[in-house]
Amino acid sequence: MEKNVTGLDELLAGFAAGTLAAPAQALVGAHLELSGANRDYVASLEALGGLGIEETEPVGLSDRDAALAAVFASEPIALDPETVAGGAVERHGDDPRLPDSLKDIVRQPLGELPWKTLLPGVKECKFGEIDGCVASLLWVRAGRAMPSHTHEGTELTLVLQGGFSDEDGHFLRGDIAFADHEVDHKPIADEGEDCICFAVTEGSLRLTGPVGRFFAPFLK
Repeated sequence: MEKNVTGLDELLAGFAAGTLAAPAQALVGAHLELSGANRDYVASLEALGGLGIEETEPVGLSDRDAALAAVFASEPIALDPETVAGGAVERHGDDPRLPDSLKDIVRQPLGELPWKTLLPGVKECKFGEIDGCVASLLWVRAGRAMPSHTHEGTELTLVLQGGFSDEDGHFLRGDIAFADHEVDHKPIADEGEDCICFAVTEGSLRLTGPVGRFFAPFLK
């Protein structure tokens, strides 16, 4: 589940306004496909577009449901998860783990991608810099812990398969995790199923633990 509610609200508001970088826009679209928790909220924000949402800075709402209920007398508009990212995307192999919103970036089934081993039990597939951000996939073996690390910028992580836990909570398929320079964490994949995540980063990752510092020279 997402622990950083204010950060998530800001992200959803940016998605509704169309102001996010392209990979982050795709990540939020995929979140909305996989989880119904925020579809009505985003639909309501999109309906507010005519009232100037694009000209205002996205902010979190302390009680978003009550605030929106005061604005709308009718039920929120439901989003179609098949077109939530702005139109159906041509399918590339129909991997059921891969939401349509990501298929403009991830153009192959996950098992056919050119994965690179980062550490024992940890693989990565990078898609390069897109719109000022780096998009990538991480595949972590079940039960495996990532090295302790922090971030020079911001990282958004969407769980596509399995789950993981860190100091901020437990994240499952469809959940979004946030990390920045104030977060020093050590994600651990759930037992029983490998964890696969789509990540969008702005700035570099910095390893902080003793194991991470040992492997750091080999991570490019």
